[in-house]
Amino acid sequence: MKSDISDGLRLRPFSQPSLQRPELLAPAGNWDCAKAAVENGADAIYFGLDRFNARMRAQNFTEADLPQLMTFLHRRGVKGYVTVNTLIFPKELAEAQQYLRTIIAAGVDAVIVQDVGICRLIRHLSPDFPIHASTQMTITSAAGVEFAKFLGCQLVVLARECSLQEINKIQQQIAQQETSLPLEVFVHGALCVAYSGQCLTSEALGGRSANRGECAQACRMPYDLIADGEVVNLKERKYLLSPQDLAGLNVLPDLVKSGVTCLKIEGRLKAPEYVANVTRVYRQALDSVMTELERPNPLTPFPTSVGGIKTPLSVSERGWGRGQSDQEHYNLEMAFSRGLYTGWFGGINNQELVHARFGKKRGVYLGEVSRIHNEQVTVKLEAPVKPGDGIVFDCGHPEAKEEGGRVYAVVSKGKETMLTFGRNDLNLRRVHIGDRIWKTSDPELDKQLRQSFAGENPQFQRPIDLEIYGEVGQPLIAIARDQLGNIVQVESAISLVKAHTKPLDTDRLQEQFGRLGNTPFCLGTLTNHLSGIFMLPVSELNRMRREIVVQLEELRSQPKRWQLRSDVSFQDLLPSSSPSFSTLQEAKATSPSLIVLVRNLKQLQAALKAGIETLYCEFEDPRAYREAVQMVRQQKQKNKADNSSLLTPNSQLPTPHSPLPTIWVAPPRITKPGENWILQQVRACEADGYLIRNYDQLQFFAQDRCIGDFSLNVANPLTADYFQQHFSLERLTASYDLNITQLQDLLTSCPPQWFEVTIHQHMPMFHMEHCVFCAFLSTGTDYTNCGRPCEKQEVKLRDRVGSEHVLKADVGCRNTVFNGTAQTGAEYVQRLIELGLRRFRIEFVNETPEQVSKTIHCYSQLLQGEITGSQLWRELKLQNQLGVTRGPMGVSALR
Repeated sequence: MKSDISDGLRLRPFSQPSLQRPELLAPAGNWDCAKAAVENGADAIYFGLDRFNARMRAQNFTEADLPQLMTFLHRRGVKGYVTVNTLIFPKELAEAQQYLRTIIAAGVDAVIVQDVGICRLIRHLSPDFPIHASTQMTITSAAGVEFAKFLGCQLVVLARECSLQEINKIQQQIAQQETSLPLEVFVHGALCVAYSGQCLTSEALGGRSANRGECAQACRMPYDLIADGEVVNLKERKYLLSPQDLAGLNVLPDLVKSGVTCLKIEGRLKAPEYVANVTRVYRQALDSVMTELERPNPLTPFPTSVGGIKTPLSVSERGWGRGQSDQEHYNLEMAFSRGLYTGWFGGINNQELVHARFGKKRGVYLGEVSRIHNEQVTVKLEAPVKPGDGIVFDCGHPEAKEEGGRVYAVVSKGKETMLTFGRNDLNLRRVHIGDRIWKTSDPELDKQLRQSFAGENPQFQRPIDLEIYGEVGQPLIAIARDQLGNIVQVESAISLVKAHTKPLDTDRLQEQFGRLGNTPFCLGTLTNHLSGIFMLPVSELNRMRREIVVQLEELRSQPKRWQLRSDVSFQDLLPSSSPSFSTLQEAKATSPSLIVLVRNLKQLQAALKAGIETLYCEFEDPRAYREAVQMVRQQKQKNKADNSSLLTPNSQLPTPHSPLPTIWVAPPRITKPGENWILQQVRACEADGYLIRNYDQLQFFAQDRCIGDFSLNVANPLTADYFQQHFSLERLTASYDLNITQLQDLLTSCPPQWFEVTIHQHMPMFHMEHCVFCAFLSTGTDYTNCGRPCEKQEVKLRDRVGSEHVLKADVGCRNTVFNGTAQTGAEYVQRLIELGLRRFRIEFVNETPEQVSKTIHCYSQLLQGEITGSQLWRELKLQNQLGVTRGPMGVSALR
C-alpha cells in the first residue's frame, strides 16, 4: 500500500557544469574475464579473491595473483577493485585484517565493502586507501551517502532500485548538504529481486547466506500465487520473483547527464565471452553518447524523458528492426538474457519488470512454430538464424526438460523459414505448433568474441597525446601524456637539421609516431610546435616512439603506494570494555525478558494480556500506530490503578505488580528520496521509541529513543561499537546471519547488554521494490492505478516443495516474503543467558491471538527455567500451524 501523498520528486534533473565521462566497470571472475574486459574497453574491473566476496561460486583470484594482475591492469591503463562485500564474523577479523593488508600493499585501486566494521578497519590500517560502499550496504538516499562519507568511503554504489529521478534527487541533495561522493550505478546484468544486503532467503531456507556470497537464487524458482486460500490461475506465469535482466543502454544519455561517476556491469559468474560482449557494446555506446553530448549544440537524438525503454526487449511480441541498435541488442541478448529491461531506471512498472514466464537464460527470440512437417520446423522469423546456431523450443514449461539443438539448414520461402536439424538431434514429437523458439547460441559471434581477447598483443588501445618541440641544432623533444595523467618526455639522440626533402611536418610526425600497433596505445592528438623545416632520420623517430611506449608502460605499472600502518590492529577498535566478571554478575542479577513484535492490533491485544513489558509494532499502515500506542497507554493506566489498589495503609513495600508496558514502532525497511512523510507519520503516534532499520532513520529519529534492528547487519564488534558510539542506540539486534557459535563470539567481544536476539520468527526472506500484489492481482503499474489488492486479500507464495510463504506490503508498496515456517533458537537460550544476554525477541506475522498467547506462554516458561529449549521445541512442533524449525542459528559454524 502507499499513501497518495506526493513523493516530492517532480524536480528538474540535476545538472553539472560540465559532463563527466563515467568509468565503465566490468566484472572478472577469472583471468580470461579480466583480459576480455580490458581488450574490449573496460576502464576498470572488479574481482573477488578466495575469501569474503559476494560471489563465492566464481573461480575468483588468489592473493598470490594480485601483483601480476595489478601490473597487467595498470600497464593497460585499467583500474582494479577487490570485492570484500560480505559481512565479517567476529573470529574472522584477524584473517580479514591480514587479507586487507595484502590488498593494500599490492596497489589495488580500491576495495568494495559491505561491512561497516570493515570500513572502520580499512581506514584504521590506511588513511588514504579508497573504500567503495557496496550496493550490499543498501544505500537509497542522501542520508545513506552521508553515512558512507562519514565512515570514510570515497564512492557509493547505489541500490539498483533507484530510478533516474531518484538518482538526480540524491545528487541534488548531497550537493546542497556538501556531503557529495561519487555515485556508481549498475547499468547491465542480472537484477536481484530483493534489496542487496537485505535478502535472507538463502539463509532461511538452507543456511547459505547471500550476505556471505552464497546466494542460492531462490528468486529464479517457480511459485504459485495463493490469494485468500485459492490458487490464482496465472497460466504460464510462474516465475513471480524473477526480474528481467537490466539493460541501461537506452538510458545512457540520461545516466551521463545525472552525473554518475561509474557504470557497472554485473556478472562475476559469467563466461569471458559475456564480459567481452557486454563490455564492448557499452564501451562503443558510451563513447558515442559522450561524442554527441559534448558537441557544441547537440540535437539530442537520444530519449530525453526519464524512463527510457517502456517495453521489454526479449518477449514474443517484439518486432525486429530497431534501426542502428539492432546489432547491440542482438549481442546483449545473446550474451545472457532473461529478457532485457531498463529495470527501475524509469521508475516503477510492476507489469514489466517481471514477465514471470521463465527464470533462466533465453537469448534472442526467433518466432513461433507455425508448422512441423518432414523433419522440418517452419517459423516466421523475427531475428536472423543460420546453420550452426543453437536453439531451444519453449512450450511454456521451462522447469521441464526442453527440446533444442543445432540448426543444420535454413531455407526461406516467402515470409516463412524452414529449419532442419541434425538426425537424432531433436525429438520433434515433443515440439508443438505455437511453441516459442529462442536462439541460445551463436558460435560465429562467440568465436569473434574469443578472438577479441586471444593472444598476448593488446587489442584495445587507449589514446596518448603528443607535443613536439625542437630547434635546429637541438634534439627533437616529444612529450607524451596518457588519459590517466602519466607524462613522459623523450629526446632524440640526433640533433635536428634543416630539411631539403621530407621535412617533419605534422602529417609525417603523425605517421611515424602513430605506428603504435601491438602496444596499449594509439595516437590521440599530436600538437606540432616546430617553427622551422627540420629533418630527422625515420629510424630515430621510431626509436623515440618505442621509448615513449616503454617509459609510459613502466610508469603505469608501478604499484600504487598507499599508506599502510604497521603499528595498528583491529584490536585497537574493539569495544573498550569486553564483558568483565562484574558486568556478567550484574547481568545475571537481572532477569531475562521477552520482547514481542506484533503485526496487527489483535496480536498486540494478546501480547498485552500476556503481560509483555516491551512491545514492538510493525504494521503495514503507520497510521494504525496511534491506536496501538493508545491501547498500550490504557494498559499502563490500568496497571497503575491495579497496583495502587493492592497497597494497604500498613504496607511497607508495594506488592509485586504487572510491569508497565512500553511500545516501540517500526518504520519501513527502506527510505527513498521524498519519503520522509512516512517517517513523520510514524513519529506522529508518539510511541516510547522506534525500531531503526536504515540510515535515514538514524538521522530522522536521532533525538528519540531508538533500537537498531537486524537490517543494520551488525555481525561483529567493530560494527556494533560504531553504531553504539555514534548513534546512541539503546540496543542492537544481532544480525540474522549469525549462527550460535558466531553469536556467542559477538556477545563475548562486546558488552552483552548492547544486544537483543530474535529467537522466534518467520524469517523476512525477500524484501523488494517489486510488488507481487500489483503485478499479478491487478493490471496496474504502481500504487496509483493498482486498486490496492494488498489491502483486500491475504496472499501467500507456494514454493516447489509445497511451503506457503506469507506476502506483506508496507506503506512504501515494498513487499516482504516471510518464511511460512517459524524458526526458533529456543535450544540456545540457556547458553545465551549464561553469556549475559537478557533481551530475547519473538516475532509474529499472521498468527491468531490464540497462537500468540500460546507461543508467549511457552517462551515465558523457557526464560523462567520452567521448561527446556528442547521441551519448547517439541511443544511448538506439535502445533502444525506454527511448524517451528530450528533455523540458521543452529547451522554449523563451518561455512
